[in-house]
Amino acid sequence: MPLDFLLRTLTGLLSFVLLGGSIYILHEWYEGELINRFWLILGWTIIIWSFLGFLPITLFLRRRGVDEPRMYRSSVTEQILRPDGSEIHIEFYGSPDAPPLILTHGWGPNSTVWYYLKKQLAHHYRLILWDLPGLGKSSHPKNRDYSLEKYARDLEAVLALAGNRPAILLGHSMGGMILLTFCRLFPEYQRRQVAGIILVDTTYTNPLKTTIFNRIIKRLQKPLIEPLLYTVIALSPLFWLMSLLSYLNGMMYLTTELSGFTGHETRGQLDFSTRLGLLASPGVLARGVLAMFNFDETETLSTIELPVLVIAGESDISTLKSANRRISIDIPNAELVVLKPGGHMALMERNTQFSQILKTFGALPQKN
Repeated sequence: MPLDFLLRTLTGLLSFVLLGGSIYILHEWYEGELINRFWLILGWTIIIWSFLGFLPITLFLRRRGVDEPRMYRSSVTEQILRPDGSEIHIEFYGSPDAPPLILTHGWGPNSTVWYYLKKQLAHHYRLILWDLPGLGKSSHPKNRDYSLEKYARDLEAVLALAGNRPAILLGHSMGGMILLTFCRLFPEYQRRQVAGIILVDTTYTNPLKTTIFNRIIKRLQKPLIEPLLYTVIALSPLFWLMSLLSYLNGMMYLTTELSGFTGHETRGQLDFSTRLGLLASPGVLARGVLAMFNFDETETLSTIELPVLVIAGESDISTLKSANRRISIDIPNAELVVLKPGGHMALMERNTQFSQILKTFGALPQKN
C-alpha cells in the first residue's frame, strides 16, 4: 500500500542526509573547524549506526520464532508471455487434483510472501501463486502499464491454469484491489470459473482515502506525494541506494513494523518482510502507487454475486478496518473476519489463525 512505500522513501531520504551530515562533521573536525571531541564521537557514531543499526533491532528487540519465513520457491513453474511484453512467473504447490486457490500478493513483496500458506495449505488445495509483473521473477511490462486493469487481465490468464475446476481467488492489499477490478472487467467468470473470493486487508477506492490520517494525506497527494513519486521514478537507482542504507541503519525495519505489524511478529518475520520490500525497484513501486490513485471500485461491490470472505487486521493502519467493513457490507454475500491482534501483515504475524480461517471458508470446496 502507498503508506508503506512513502514511509520507506522518507526514511531513505533521512538516512542519506544523516550519513552525509556525519561525513561533513568528520571532515570539519579534521580540518580544525570543530574542535570539541564531541563532534568526532558524534560523527563516527552516526556512521557506525548507518551501517549496523539493524543489528540491535533484529537481535535484541524481537523474539526468535520456531518457524521463520524464508524465500523458497517451487520447482513446478510456468511462464505466461503477455501482449505488453511482460512475462508472468507462476508457481504451483499441492496436488493437481485438489481445489485450486489462486494467491495474488500485494504491492512491494512477491509471491514468496505466502511462505506460511504454502506450508499450511498445500496439503489441502492446489495453490497457484504468481509474481505481479515488475516484481519477483515476473518481468516488467514494456509499455510501463502498471494499472489495476492490466493486472486484472493478467489474473485472467493465470486463472486459465486452474483448468475446469472453479477456483478461489485470494488477494492481499493491492492484490485485493486487483480482484475487485477483475470482477468488474470479467463478471461472466462468476460461478463458472470462480467459486469465491477472499479479500485481505484491502480497499475499494484510492488507498490514500482509507489509510491512517487519510484527510491530511489525501490533501498532500497532488502538491507533494505525486511529485515525490515522479522524482523516485526519475532517480530510481539513487533511491534504491537510499533504501539499502535505510535497511542497514534499521529505519526500514521500523517502517515495516509501523505499517505492517503490531509488535507480536518474530525476528524472522520482521526481517523477511523488510527484505522483500528492499528487493523491488523503487521506480516500479512508484509507478504502481501512482496507478492506485486512479482506483475506485465502489460501484463494483454490489455487483459481486459470489461468496466473499473479508479478512482485516484489527490494528491495520495501512488500510483501516472501516474500509474492509464497507466492503463486507456492500457485497451481498460477504462475511468479515477480524484478526486480533493483527496489522496489515496479519497473514504472517497471525499465520496459523489466518490459515484456519481459509480452511473453514464456506465457499472453499474441500478436497475429496
